[in-house]
Amino acid sequence: MREIRYCEVSDLADVREQLADIRHHIHQHPELSYEEVDTSRYVAQKLESWGYRVTRNVGGHGVVASLTAGSSRRTVGVRADMDALPIREQTGLAYASVHDGKMHACGHDGHTAVLLGAAQQLARTRNFDGTVNLIFQPAEEAGSNSGAEQMIADGLFERFPCDAIFGLHNHPGVATGTFGFRAGPLMAACDTVRIRIHGRGGHAARPHLAVDPVVIGSSLVMALQTVVARNVDPTEAAVVTVGTFHAGFAPNVIPEDATLELSVRSFSATVRATLETRICALVKSHTEGYGASADIEYIRGYPVLVNSEAETEFARGVAEELVGAGQVISPFPPIAGSEDFAYYLQKVPGCFIRLGNGEGKPMLHNAKYDFNDDNLTIGAAFWTRLVERFLAKDRA
Repeated sequence: MREIRYCEVSDLADVREQLADIRHHIHQHPELSYEEVDTSRYVAQKLESWGYRVTRNVGGHGVVASLTAGSSRRTVGVRADMDALPIREQTGLAYASVHDGKMHACGHDGHTAVLLGAAQQLARTRNFDGTVNLIFQPAEEAGSNSGAEQMIADGLFERFPCDAIFGLHNHPGVATGTFGFRAGPLMAACDTVRIRIHGRGGHAARPHLAVDPVVIGSSLVMALQTVVARNVDPTEAAVVTVGTFHAGFAPNVIPEDATLELSVRSFSATVRATLETRICALVKSHTEGYGASADIEYIRGYPVLVNSEAETEFARGVAEELVGAGQVISPFPPIAGSEDFAYYLQKVPGCFIRLGNGEGKPMLHNAKYDFNDDNLTIGAAFWTRLVERFLAKDRA
């Protein structure tokens, strides 16, 4: 049997500038979650020009492009996110955002361009046997009611079956073109807690006649740090961060209320439940102990992202074939950030991958961040080869 030749990075050298132009166009015209009208149209038109069956408006502004080669009934999905962040760009780039206060500060412009590069290569070679579904997702940055949730609710996997699904995210601080893999929990669940402490306001000179929510809130900030230190198994990981604390309007007035907002992160369902139980109990008892009360809004965000064993091992093998074992990190360290790709992995086996964006580069969600164009052909070749290998013509 003739040996099958799979995609190499050099196979995309002729489209590198084209992919850079695509990426720069998307970067220059960022759209926030739920607003990806022009980005969605731009992506869909590219895919249609390459011969894909394109379905628009899946779960909002989502786009799914399907291509079939051969006769196999095997299917695979690959996802890229498209939305930007409400950040004022400070890169000074020639292709910087033209929309003030909106910026591709997480690299979704690069993720989209990388998958478009793979789409073009797969269409021109068709070196696979089965159906590939390329998923261009909106609203990953939403935090709740995200694009992944909406696409699944809109029948994504019923309309576009996937035997497995794969996605990637760039990772500043790791060498460009280096792939990271971890089976099991890779990224954390992320929950938000809003606490409003109700005290009794009064004059700053007569604190004994008031119930000071500022003092209560300050004490609560410190007490909340004991939840991880004393309620979570030390072999587990968890984070409780107080991100905002708002109270008062004048130095000589004790306010009626104080508001705290927390970010809570965990890597297992058990720890996640423990954190919610203990935080709510602590807030209630702590405020009551001072003679105050509190309203608690506990908002569950994205769940733990759990990569399946077989698909992670498969994807790792593809990366090692493409760039060599020296550019593969496995296992990759767990990441306390969250990602709505986790919802796909609750429905279909798969793997979420990290791709180094360069050492010493600005971190994600930074006003000076930029996706590394050196990753465009590397990422596109990886997706192409992964699809070719997953849907190999000689695969049983």
